[in-house]
Amino acid sequence: MKILNTDQMRAMDKRAMEDIGIIGPILMENAGLEIVRAIEARLPAIHNQAVVIVAGKGNNGGDGFVVARHLQNHGGRPVVLLLAKKDELRGDADLNLRIADKMDIPILEITSVEEWMRHKDKLKHAGLVVDAIFGTGLTKPAQGFYAQVIEDINGAPGFKVAVDIPSGLSSDTFQIIGPCVKADLTVTMAAPKIAHVFTPSENYVGELVVADISMPPSFFEDEDLKLEMVLEQAVTPYFQKREKNSHKGTYGHLFILSGSVGKTGAASLAGNAALTMGAGLVTIGTPQSCLPMVAKDMAELMTEPLAETPEGTLAREALTEILELVKGKDAVLIGPGITTHEATTQLILSLLPQLDLPVVIDADGLNILSLDLNILKSMSVPVILTPHPGEFARLLGIPNKQVVADKLKLAPDFAQKYGIYLVLKGYKTLIAAPDGKVFVNPTGNPGMATGGSGDVLSGMIASMIMQGAQNDILGATIAAVYLHGLSGDVGAGEVGEKALVAGHIITYLPQAMRKLGESPAEAKA
Repeated sequence: MKILNTDQMRAMDKRAMEDIGIIGPILMENAGLEIVRAIEARLPAIHNQAVVIVAGKGNNGGDGFVVARHLQNHGGRPVVLLLAKKDELRGDADLNLRIADKMDIPILEITSVEEWMRHKDKLKHAGLVVDAIFGTGLTKPAQGFYAQVIEDINGAPGFKVAVDIPSGLSSDTFQIIGPCVKADLTVTMAAPKIAHVFTPSENYVGELVVADISMPPSFFEDEDLKLEMVLEQAVTPYFQKREKNSHKGTYGHLFILSGSVGKTGAASLAGNAALTMGAGLVTIGTPQSCLPMVAKDMAELMTEPLAETPEGTLAREALTEILELVKGKDAVLIGPGITTHEATTQLILSLLPQLDLPVVIDADGLNILSLDLNILKSMSVPVILTPHPGEFARLLGIPNKQVVADKLKLAPDFAQKYGIYLVLKGYKTLIAAPDGKVFVNPTGNPGMATGGSGDVLSGMIASMIMQGAQNDILGATIAAVYLHGLSGDVGAGEVGEKALVAGHIITYLPQAMRKLGESPAEAKA
């Protein structure tokens, strides 16, 4: 599902009207009808209650008049509080105002704080308040009169529905630009917008419904629409039943370079996750003194002892042996628990340019890579980086808060610049591809903010890309990220978010995979 900004939505509206011939009044009528359907599905008794529609003078207000008309046709008692003079409306909004007027729907013109104060009591008695003030084009904070209206809407006891976007939010940013309506339900047109998807603005949206207003599906295939929400149906093909004549070699051999004294758990979590994800074989290369700890954790894991420093980290002298070990493997995972010891850093910076198979780099591997990003440009194999915001900030050399604020630009810019796949972890994890496309993962929960969760994810991604998906690195990565979050959701449902630990994500992987691999008939059974 594509996520649009204001300009993209306007261009789509224009294309629908000029190229297809779907005139503006039809689009507005479709929008209003979908809003009414969403309201009636959630409030079946609404026609027995007072309804207040607070409308602006633009097309958002025009949608509000359509809503008022259909609610009245269904037996409701809507009142429109118009924050303008009637003669200020133009185009399709004016058309629907005149229709509502002829249907004797009460429309009160309010253009000042004083007039608003005389009528705002109607909000107290309304079972439903429809916010149709501003649309998706707002770029400046609501002030004065409008700020007062928004405050009073938020204080109203009734169910609040926002038309397209809660008034006061800007659809092109997830930051809060000023006072905004806190909706219980938002019905947006054609596609979600940025403000609907990410926090903190998402917190004001309530339940989100995407309304079909008759935009042709072909419109969403435009290559310029580069931001997309991952849907379950996009990842289910990666979790279908295996062919009967397959064998362990069919599903790849993963080499994991991981661990150090005190951090063997990272190696075990990554390897365990990779095997549970379906890898045919997993070998972990780890400092020789760490091998017993890793080996005893899971009998199915293979281990290789590597040269180590006196501090129990990977030594520079392990390079030749590692290059031999990766021969015949299908993917490499580097980073969990390796530390940034000087000798280990030298080892990794020497190793990366010599690898000739897909590489996933996580954790300390990323911190080491930040010392010389140009190595990425020297690598001709698929590279997947899996930073959390702090690690990405170190890669970029900028403050963490800047990463959080500008992630929708920074992630694709980095992926394009270095020709890599970037998984920026966190709430609504982003997967950025070398061509600039960005996919937003909807699964996961706050309970997954726990040590080791990233190690599990990196093992899952490496496992997935080698299971017959080497030619579909992006799809395999997206599928692994989606499943990681889904398994965390299943786990949180069983043990609760607070008690959730990284091991639970692995424990509930089989259940999550079965869910994605079920046929419709199996799901009903």
